[in-house]
Amino acid sequence: MNPWMIAATLALAAGPSVALAQDTHLARNLAATCANCHGTNGQAVGDMKPLAGVSAAKIVSMVADYKSGNQPATIMHQIAKGYTDDQIKLVAAYFAAQKPAK
Repeated sequence: MNPWMIAATLALAAGPSVALAQDTHLARNLAATCANCHGTNGQAVGDMKPLAGVSAAKIVSMVADYKSGNQPATIMHQIAKGYTDDQIKLVAAYFAAQKPAK
């Protein structure tokens, strides 16, 4: 088997994680979908929960609770189900790295 075939086989076997790693802006782009409710870069205004500066582990846990139905919600349970666990981790890490609003 030639080296190109081996590389292609390994890339296919690696699955979605390779695709996620290839897009350096994927976390930011996914997090932008949260802006309508949680503000730009997670800096919410008003009564909405800010996400900027919240630990990634806490965000992952909260979204998992919405996704499983353990946390009641008006819309978050539906939104959470639209993301893979890897995507949720990317978004959580992105928001954790943002500075909270003053």
